[in-house]
Amino acid sequence: MLKDLFTPCLILDRGKLDNNIRKIKSIVSKQNIDFRPHLKTAKCLEITKILVKEFGPRAMVSTIEELEKLKSSGINDFLYSVAIVPNKLDRIAKNLSNNCKITVSVDNISTAQELVSFYKSTGNRINAVIELDLDGHRSGVRPYANDQLIKIGKCLDEFDLFRGMMSHAGESYGLSNAEDIKNCARNEADQTLMAAETIQKAGINCELVTIGSTPTALSGCKNAGITELRAGVFMFFDLVQSGVGVCEVKEIALSVLTSVISYNKEIDAIIVDAGWMALSRDRGTYSQETDYGYGQVCYEDGTLIKDVIVTNVQQEHGIIQVRKGGNAELPYFKPGEVLRVLPNHACATAAAHSSYNVVNQKNQIIDVWDRFNGW
Repeated sequence: MLKDLFTPCLILDRGKLDNNIRKIKSIVSKQNIDFRPHLKTAKCLEITKILVKEFGPRAMVSTIEELEKLKSSGINDFLYSVAIVPNKLDRIAKNLSNNCKITVSVDNISTAQELVSFYKSTGNRINAVIELDLDGHRSGVRPYANDQLIKIGKCLDEFDLFRGMMSHAGESYGLSNAEDIKNCARNEADQTLMAAETIQKAGINCELVTIGSTPTALSGCKNAGITELRAGVFMFFDLVQSGVGVCEVKEIALSVLTSVISYNKEIDAIIVDAGWMALSRDRGTYSQETDYGYGQVCYEDGTLIKDVIVTNVQQEHGIIQVRKGGNAELPYFKPGEVLRVLPNHACATAAAHSSYNVVNQKNQIIDVWDRFNGW
């Protein structure tokens, strides 16, 4: 039973997980396009095996630890999402084999040259895509920086290390309606295809043209010329994604089980044992129409408690109150009773834990799946 678990801990609803995976599979199947799931959200062998069964032996990772821990799942085509730095090449190369291709991303000529030098000195072939920055918010080459694109592409292509273009529509997380998300998806595809065309006109083959974010992948926007879509948080969803509009709160598969410590009458608050160490400090819903504080509170069975949220967190304490302006009355719970909290950002919350307690529709624990952290 859930109340017998040591709290705080992660609860994963298997039925919702499966439904969320089916949701995106339906979209990519209609488009007849490859899909590359991002494993950074789950960091779990059992979940990865489910994804391989549904989408094939390709995946994206954000750490080498993910690559090392999950290569036994049947994946033979890894794409490393964070623009590579030279001191990681040797460790990546140790995972290469005839049955395991690894592609990294680069965003400058210096790193491209380092990748070539590594290949020339070791014979280890690590392919690369050029990472594009579509919205100026982090690493990547701007899609209209033709000279830079061609210079990097030619450097890699001379030694048959160039594979293609990669972009991520990070700006989609700031949107909140279907039409804006579709426009973002079109822009993501158009800019990526523009950069790919620049490379191809320079005589460089562009095998892979890969785009993705959970909101744009779920938009259903068809883009001729794009070879694959990517997404990660779709498997769990979270409150930020519900605010963006790509899922409903009831579809969120991940929650944190927490025990009631006490009731603080002075501030009309329930004190629980899940603080920022268990929930994270992510405040991604702050700028959205509905602000969930540090998480939406639910009863033990997962039923939402309207307008009751985690309003504040300390390291090991969570403060649960009725949201400001809410009409609800704070329920009373005895010390030791358990509640569930839906996360703002599934990746950040999951990172605080070492396992998933997997439950069925009846909230019975049917399995425990290990997860990992590290780089």
